Amino acid sequence: MRIGILSDSHFKVAYQKEVVELFKNERCKYLIHAGDFCCEENIKNLEDSNLKYISVFGNNDRDLFDLSSEYNIKKEPYYFKIEDISFKLMHLPLHLSPDTDIVIFGHTHQFHCEYVNKRLYLNPGEVCAIQKPIISCLKLEINQNEYIITHYYKDVNQKNFMKEEFKYER
Repeated sequence: MRIGILSDSHFKVAYQKEVVELFKNERCKYLIHAGDFCCEENIKNLEDSNLKYISVFGNNDRDLFDLSSEYNIKKEPYYFKIEDISFKLMHLPLHLSPDTDIVIFGHTHQFHCEYVNKRLYLNPGEVCAIQKPIISCLKLEINQNEYIITHYYKDVNQKNFMKEEFKYER
């Protein structure tokens, strides 16, 4: 199973579209957005991807709360399962307790990948390229005995994404 994970789009619609296309080319079945869309067009982009998606509101999404009935956006922390894997999704990293298999968060704009006591903690970094001129996201591949995390990143002036990979036994 392949899952595209992104966060902190912050009005950068073109950058987010580029990331969603990357995930589609990588044959992801699901998209997870960890908040801070900042505009409805970024949410519509997930909806129009034809992929299953789930997302949470970020601290900069107050103006979008009324859209929760139109789109698949939840309040944080949001717990869910995909197949037999439990997830906790949040924007603010305030609920990092190990009560699910995978904990996904945003807000810091920094890529984070850590596997502790059979719990995976992920932050895809920022799509918006505000802190650095780098677009960042990740793909999570879940296999029977391992997690494979591919961190994609690129300078906003580059054409292609670079990548680094991390593997952990499940």
